[in-house]
Amino acid sequence: MSDPLIAETAHPRPSADWAAIVAGAVIAAGVSFTIWAFGTAIGLSMVSTAPTWRDSSGVFWFLSGLFLLFNALCSFGIGGYAVGRMRARYAGFGGDEILFRDGMHGLFTWGLAILITALIALGGAGVITRETAPSGGTAGAATSAAGENILASELDELFRTDRPSGIADLQYRRAEAARILLKSSSHNGVPREDRAYLADSLSNEARLDPDEATFRVNHAIAASADELKRAREAAVLQAFMVAAALLVGAAVAWFAATEGGRDRERGVFPVWDWSWRRREERTLA
Repeated sequence: MSDPLIAETAHPRPSADWAAIVAGAVIAAGVSFTIWAFGTAIGLSMVSTAPTWRDSSGVFWFLSGLFLLFNALCSFGIGGYAVGRMRARYAGFGGDEILFRDGMHGLFTWGLAILITALIALGGAGVITRETAPSGGTAGAATSAAGENILASELDELFRTDRPSGIADLQYRRAEAARILLKSSSHNGVPREDRAYLADSLSNEARLDPDEATFRVNHAIAASADELKRAREAAVLQAFMVAAALLVGAAVAWFAATEGGRDRERGVFPVWDWSWRRREERTLA
């Protein structure tokens, strides 16, 4: 008498098992978020709004890249195995066809998990941007937030003053200065008119000598150009690391799904072999 747990179940048509795909994607996204939260807590997150990011060494970026690969291995490995093991069986297909379909289910899980994670990240980024963007108008809010995140130290030095009453409407002034300083990374740099305007505004608001205000503006522009260059290089490096981790995750999801499919067909579950030999398999009772 055959075991009902491992009996072959006929599927009405050879379509994708979306219930298993969604379940595997949710598992992968949950594992990824858990590992990401842990990495953020110990300082391995590659996304930071703190101005101290510029002091990060190459070793930090390398460790962060390895952490991304570790995240991809764990999340897509578990999610891929889950979808392969949970997928409904198809009657009338050979071994190679079954392996291919299991692998494709792993890729479906990979893509859906990325989509879920991206939607969550975009939603969180939108909330953070609205809360942190200075009041620089509707068109300049996102630009102002980017300037504050990257050029925070330069803006602090630019508007530093010993006036007891401080600068009137400092938040808007910083947002306006950030939008001007962001031009330092362009091909033509900051126009002369913007330099003069920023120097005059700083001289009037902070009660500085015109020469001192001009010196501060020129220093801030030079420092901003350097920081924006480093930010661009860091963004390119981060993009390559993320892309590499996601491609590795696709391969892991494929092979993990085929492994889960093999265990599904044989009705076994994996048991870790502490002797570092090939894993043992134990048949369900």
